Parts: sequence; structure tokens; C-alpha cells
Amino acid sequence: MRLDKYLKVSRLIKRRTVAKDVSDQGRVLLNGREAKPGSDVKPGDVLEVQFGQRTLTVKVERTTDSARKEDAEGMYTILKEETRKTDTTFP
Repeated sequence: MRLDKYLKVSRLIKRRTVAKDVSDQGRVLLNGREAKPGSDVKPGDVLEVQFGQRTLTVKVERTTDSARKEDAEGMYTILKEETRKTDTTFP
């Protein structure tokens, strides 16, 4: 399954066009490598997605062409969620 479609169907990202843009910007890693929107995603793969100050690392459990909201969370397992701290001190 294409990466941009997986991100949308799994509801990690709400819109496929946004998923494509995020991938094009190099903010998605697939198994430790920068991924393109058309990269093939399969069960067992590890995705790392950067959302601004937050980075979400998930393991792909299954792929399906469509999923209800209740079923979408079962498509991945969250491995790690990090929030980068910004330095708020001024010189």
C-alpha cells in the first residue's frame, strides 16, 4: 500500500494530500530511511512521522484499503511519542 494512502486510512494524518506533502518534505521515515509518498508500506514496517514539535514512531500491524474509525487504530502500534522542547530563554 502506498505510504500516503496508509497515513490517511490509518488516520495518522487526516487527508491524503497532507500526507503526500509531509512525505515530500522529508518528515516521514520508513524503516529509518526518508520515504516518498509512493513508498510501499507493509506489516512489520516502522514509520516515524514528524508533526511540528512532536515525533510519532509506529509499527505497521496491517494494511487495508479502507477502515472505519474504530478499526483504524488497530492498523498500527505506537512505539514511541516524543515532544521536542523549545528553548524559551532569551539572550
